[in-house]
Amino acid sequence: MKAPLPDNEIERLAALYSLDILDSPPEKDFDDIVALAAGVCETPMSMVSLVDADRQWAKARTGSDLAETARDLSFCAHAILGRDLLMVPDARADLRFADNPAVTASDGIRFYAGAPLMTTDGFALGTLCVMDREPRRLDMEQQQALRALARQVTAQLELRRYAYALANTTARLQELERRKDDLAGLVGGELRSSLRLMSTYLENLGNTGYHDAEMADLVGRAAAAHCRGFRELIDHLSQMAEAGLGGDSLHMRQCDLTRVTQRAVEAVRPIAASKHIWILNQAGGPSLPIIADPVRLEQVLTHLLFAAVKYTPEGGRVRVGTEMESGPTVRLDDMDLPDGMRPDLFPHLYYGAIANPADVPGPDRGLAVAKRILDAHHATVALSDRPGDGTSLHVVFPYADLTPDELLRDLAVA
Repeated sequence: MKAPLPDNEIERLAALYSLDILDSPPEKDFDDIVALAAGVCETPMSMVSLVDADRQWAKARTGSDLAETARDLSFCAHAILGRDLLMVPDARADLRFADNPAVTASDGIRFYAGAPLMTTDGFALGTLCVMDREPRRLDMEQQQALRALARQVTAQLELRRYAYALANTTARLQELERRKDDLAGLVGGELRSSLRLMSTYLENLGNTGYHDAEMADLVGRAAAAHCRGFRELIDHLSQMAEAGLGGDSLHMRQCDLTRVTQRAVEAVRPIAASKHIWILNQAGGPSLPIIADPVRLEQVLTHLLFAAVKYTPEGGRVRVGTEMESGPTVRLDDMDLPDGMRPDLFPHLYYGAIANPADVPGPDRGLAVAKRILDAHHATVALSDRPGDGTSLHVVFPYADLTPDELLRDLAVA
């Protein structure tokens, strides 16, 4: 049965294409998520699937060699019609899929569960799905983990778009900053004298009603000579406004770091539970006001927590807290296990987000993207690793004493 198109199909496709992710090479960040989804759900197959206009394309997959399929035959085309997980316990008993070639084949798909990849604007780009060749169901814990992992996929996609937009904004603001001296000279010199001449002529004309032909000729020649300068000034000011207030700019406002951190902890907790990792949440103290984009900051903190869970051995412990150090601070501790096993988080954080924070392809690209978003928030990142204590990450934010406009302007020198 062919899935109908979503009501917002045109806008949904526009959101998908804006991410520039289709037909991109494999990346470890997404490969890790499908591997974890398959392990948590105990299925042989898992996939990050994006639904294009006429096809389903896999950004990451495990247990299957199929990179894409026609949308008309796609399970995920049905899954994106809703906002919650679609579970098909036995595809042969489901009228939507019973005659699907992927089901009727001798080793066809019998079980499917797909969690929509919902953007913060409410568009379903595709799914994180798991499949099996035997009928089955997911228990409640597996369902919650699959939903949480799907949110990780979407956060990664959106954060990368914002990191790229911030890089472009910063480059444009830096170029405009370099042009500022030239324009300052123009405004302070030639344009100022021309404006003074015009003002004098108009003032005399208003007071006396007498038309001074010689001065009028000077005003005319001065205005004609500096029209280009006026246009350059107006263009420069317009470009500065557009660079700082683009559609992909961060939407900075005052928010509570403690509450944002608590939401990030709850978003990752189902994934941690699936690995039997204990998250000790100490982010329940007093309000810590900062200037931030709360949506993007929550995604960044969620990704950092997800990295801690991903690189911690099963049965490990992760501690999260908020406090006041030199500024409002989030502290993340990936703690050593009693038997001497150590988490593997430190090298990933160090090489992905500290030593080489460039947004380039690599095993820890998501951490580099997170660092770029934190840089845009003027946050300071400190990392330590001590045997017996584990890895400790401190993210310190400025006090909430800058306006959002001031923070955007400061991107030029970030």
